[in-house]
Amino acid sequence: MTKLIVISGATATGKSGLALSLAKKLGAVILSADSRQVYREFDLGTAKPTLAEQKLVPHHLIDICEPTQTMTVADYQEQAQALINSLKVEPLFLVGGTGLYIRSIVQGMKIPRVSPQPELRSQLESLGQNQLYPMLQQVDPVAAQKIHPNDLVRTLRALEVYYVTGCPISEQQGENPPPYPILHLYLDCDAERLDVRICRRTEQMIADGLVGEVEYLCQKYGADLTLLNTLGYQEIKQYLAGDISLDEAKELIVLHTRQFAKRQRTWFRSCLKIELFDANSLTLSEQVSQRIQRFLSS
Repeated sequence: MTKLIVISGATATGKSGLALSLAKKLGAVILSADSRQVYREFDLGTAKPTLAEQKLVPHHLIDICEPTQTMTVADYQEQAQALINSLKVEPLFLVGGTGLYIRSIVQGMKIPRVSPQPELRSQLESLGQNQLYPMLQQVDPVAAQKIHPNDLVRTLRALEVYYVTGCPISEQQGENPPPYPILHLYLDCDAERLDVRICRRTEQMIADGLVGEVEYLCQKYGADLTLLNTLGYQEIKQYLAGDISLDEAKELIVLHTRQFAKRQRTWFRSCLKIELFDANSLTLSEQVSQRIQRFLSS
């Protein structure tokens, strides 16, 4: 039976490097769990494994979607589950910091197969949250109890699913946990040391050519591309537009990455059945390797 090893954590905690080293020793395969690495051409700003690294260990779920398309959690789950079921390799590593991607696999989330409906959303959004939430309470009171009255995004999604399928989203959700064993390892890092890592990584991204990457993507797809408004790309786009200096762009990337990492830590620490490891431990690789060996031999 397949055995799945999850290595998660906040951005800049060294997940990819550790997974690459361990997977190489074990002859494993890596499945990415990063919501931006699925998009082609978005490389440096997403800290995507290099082509050289991908040659060392087979990587999957990277570069599987055009930047002009949308990869939903349901799309990701479908492709990841198909790979897990078809790959004849043990163990498999699931590596990344996108909590929903990981949860969709580890907990087997049941996700309504309803793609975004821009026209419907626009019509609903024009009504305002004060009208939308009572509508949700009427058609799906179970979902409404779980959604804050001011949460427009989740309210819109719940109504969208209902009007497309005719079935409340609460009846289409739930979990169907996979049958195979899972070891979920989480790399933790205190805020002060994580700041150092984030600053170092930001400088490296700039040195590796992030400005050139953003300039190329803006020219090819237009500056209004949704992905160019995400972390790392938006700040460099502001610099290219002449709105801020490069130093200011770097400061903003560090600030926004720090805020993002804080949200990630909060998310993962609320997960059950995860085992924490200190990302700064000098013996991290040895500790994780020993834990994995116990898992594989059990």
